[in-house]
Amino acid sequence: MVCLRGAAARVGGRTLWRDVDLSVAAGEFVAVLGPNGVGKSTLVKTILGLQPAAAGEVRVLGGRPGRANHRIGYLPQRRGFDATLRIRGVDVVRLGLDGDRWGIPLPGSARFARRRRAAEARVAEVIDLVGATGYAHRPIGQLSGGEQQRLLIAQALVRRPALLLLDEPLDSLDLPNQGAVAALLGHVAHAEGVSVMIVAHDVNPLLAYLDGVVYLAHGAAVTGTPDEVINGPALSRLYGSPVEVLCTSDGRLVVVGAPEPPAVHADRHADRPSGARDGSR
Repeated sequence: MVCLRGAAARVGGRTLWRDVDLSVAAGEFVAVLGPNGVGKSTLVKTILGLQPAAAGEVRVLGGRPGRANHRIGYLPQRRGFDATLRIRGVDVVRLGLDGDRWGIPLPGSARFARRRRAAEARVAEVIDLVGATGYAHRPIGQLSGGEQQRLLIAQALVRRPALLLLDEPLDSLDLPNQGAVAALLGHVAHAEGVSVMIVAHDVNPLLAYLDGVVYLAHGAAVTGTPDEVINGPALSRLYGSPVEVLCTSDGRLVVVGAPEPPAVHADRHADRPSGARDGSR
């Protein structure tokens, strides 16, 4: 589904990452991790063909990036909907199906009736898939962050994509909703056969469902299974300095010694006491 060989990205004259090798097969769930500013979102843009690779080869769905974007579901970073927004959740999902179409349909035609029934059935199907049937007809501005995120994932899935790209979909969600959305994405990948790539800061909500990890840092990357990547020796080589990966009593991973490790990002938008430092969390 996605294949990078010796790929590099350069933005504003600065190389963000280089020599990246990555393969994502059908139905795999892969997380893109690393500190802020290392090019995680740029990797997603490269896969979409919005950012040309500076070196190496990038193949997406068997062709050049950008050629098959109609087969890709994409959920960019967001900050939430205004509480006064009245558009219903079901209408937000429907926009993913036909929001790019222009013109006035001919309601009297049999073709219009068939298309409408098929569209309504598909929207209902994908809303049920993400577990949002109970609130999909409410104004989206009145829904919780987790409920909104489920509907946006449904929007990205409504056209039956082969590949789903999500840029920090767990951002600003509380821990229970992070876990619920991670489980949903694992189901989409493994039960529905959709390849899923997610940019994330905290690996812990995702860990039980992941097939692979791309960890970007210091202009390079390490890729592989979570066990192959999120360990002290692998991250020490990547950072060029000693890094330890600790496992807490509840099974969470904590990366010690690396700047902004993925296990300590979930609360980075929360208010902190004056003088608090990232390393103290």
